[in-house]
Amino acid sequence: MLGPVLGPVVGPWLDLVLPRPCLGCGAAGARLCEGCLGRLADPARRTPDPVPAGLPACWSAGPYTGALRTALVACKERGEASLGAALADLLAFTALTALTASGDAAVTVVPVPSARRAIKGRGHDVVGALAAPVVRQLRAHGVAATLWPGLGQVRRVADQAGLSSTERAANLAASLGVRRAAGTPPAAPVLLVDDIVTTGATLAEAARALRAAGLRVPLAVTVGATRRSTRPHVATRRRVSE
Repeated sequence: MLGPVLGPVVGPWLDLVLPRPCLGCGAAGARLCEGCLGRLADPARRTPDPVPAGLPACWSAGPYTGALRTALVACKERGEASLGAALADLLAFTALTALTASGDAAVTVVPVPSARRAIKGRGHDVVGALAAPVVRQLRAHGVAATLWPGLGQVRRVADQAGLSSTERAANLAASLGVRRAAGTPPAAPVLLVDDIVTTGATLAEAARALRAAGLRVPLAVTVGATRRSTRPHVATRRRVSE
């Protein structure tokens, strides 16, 4: 019971007093060293199969396996805040690659909201925390990026674990909407950001809610993509430097 509560507090403290090895190679220092971070960066358009209706062009930094999976789980479930910068770097690099392919020079970055019970259980909102540094990196590379956390849950959904793609779509249908408190959204096309794409049902629902509000949603980027439902199309190996 105490793990989700203390993780976000104890994790950063442990990083200072008891440095832990790199999740990729085991070397002392950063939790994802420069070499391992570079090897994990494999931005590509990875499309779930089957493709849910309304899914934007979906890009990920890499398959949700190995060190990338370990890093995401550590950041989400164990509150290892020190991994946030590395994951944001991977996400920003993927976004830049996707935007280069699409030709969009201005975007509205919209984080996909986590379920309220998930945020409460973990003590933090992983995707929301990644979105702001992604916007800063995009701006540093000449993209007119604006952060707009305009999506919110409008009804409760069941736990997605173990559900098929059809069941996930039904579970998420009409579960998201544009928050009134978010104000008027920017006019630039939306770049959805999330941590993982599995069946694509969550990203498709987020895109539906935004399109219902009159927004254009051509792209979505995630840190990881589950292997069982991804189909890589494009791969580029570069690295975003802050």
